Amino acid sequence: MTFTPELARAQFSALSQRHNDKPVIFFDGPGGSQVSQTVLEKMTDYLGKYNANLGGHYFSSHKTTEVMNQARESVRAFLNAPSPDNIVFGMNMTSLTFHLSRIISRNWQAGDEIIVTALDHYANVSSWQQAAADKQVIVHQIPLESADCSLNAARLCERITAKTRLVAVSYASNVTGSIADIKTITEAAHRVGAQVYVDAVHYAPHNLIDVQALGCDFLVCSAYKFFGPHIGMAYIAPQWLQHLQPYKVEPATDIGPGRFETGTQSFEGLAGVTAAIDYLAQWGTSGAPLRQRLQESFAGYHQHEESLCRYFLQRLQHIDTIQLYGSPFADTQRRTPTFALTFKEHAPEQVARRLGQHNICVGSGHFYALGLIQQLGLQDSGGVLRVGMMHYNTQQEIDMLFEVLASAG
Repeated sequence: MTFTPELARAQFSALSQRHNDKPVIFFDGPGGSQVSQTVLEKMTDYLGKYNANLGGHYFSSHKTTEVMNQARESVRAFLNAPSPDNIVFGMNMTSLTFHLSRIISRNWQAGDEIIVTALDHYANVSSWQQAAADKQVIVHQIPLESADCSLNAARLCERITAKTRLVAVSYASNVTGSIADIKTITEAAHRVGAQVYVDAVHYAPHNLIDVQALGCDFLVCSAYKFFGPHIGMAYIAPQWLQHLQPYKVEPATDIGPGRFETGTQSFEGLAGVTAAIDYLAQWGTSGAPLRQRLQESFAGYHQHEESLCRYFLQRLQHIDTIQLYGSPFADTQRRTPTFALTFKEHAPEQVARRLGQHNICVGSGHFYALGLIQQLGLQDSGGVLRVGMMHYNTQQEIDMLFEVLASAG
């Protein structure tokens, strides 16, 4: 079956609803995507029939074990991890990162150095800054390229020295959509024995991740950004799976990914994670391995999202009262279809409210990318308006957006 946005949209009840007798348009995907019907059904089915914990000698506990194991295998294929054992689950990316930052930093020494960037959501900055403060470790924050809000990988690599213990970097900006060169950064870090921790939350819905090709030590993302439930997940490279010393309750397992997972997991959420990845893979060759089906499906997403990006940028060129922060080119290798905007006559929040009155869902503010907003000098003027598109969005929705923007003056 060939991907089309129409076939995708039919699987999301949220997209066909009406609010105040008007259609709705979701351009808030970077803050959280809509959820497919199959995800809802799988989560409800688990809760309605099998709600239990692990380790029991009865059918619903056995089913719960199957749900967790299947979720690990699905995420393994989604990230191309070597093994399901490399996949760790948690409440969300932010909670997981704070948890893992304490584990990873356990052996840091005063005078060590780490690198963060102004591209990142501060879940991947504050966590490391605070861990560094606990250990008297020096933090270097790499600024963005002002022209297109991109991260200059060569500039970052110049700051890597023998004292560097970790580089924390986003795969793609949740504000401007700018994509970073993770492989180059990882290779430079590994030459001095430093670890690389990648925030792929914004990247995951738009491009298929390959942790083995990247060579990174850790990578985190969240299912609610790729059409699933509020579950965070982390990839931990094989060499660190047993080497790190987690903070855990004494009776909990000390083998495999479970040693990093504190407390009872959201098993209904894990059922939803598997369903979300199955949704993403549905446009691939029937009967083919999951990874292949994901690759084929994402090829369709790329083509459609690039067309949306190109169309949006073409429409934007004709309005001189709106400023774009980020790449002006519709290239899925350089950006996602996520756009940061400011306006000559209005604050971003005013425009967001106006759009919201027309059921066009967008956000405004800093989006927790504080370094980016501060570097752009926008922290005192309300940040930016963010328009973020997913593969279920359409050119007609873009037209409706610009009609309201034009009427707003």
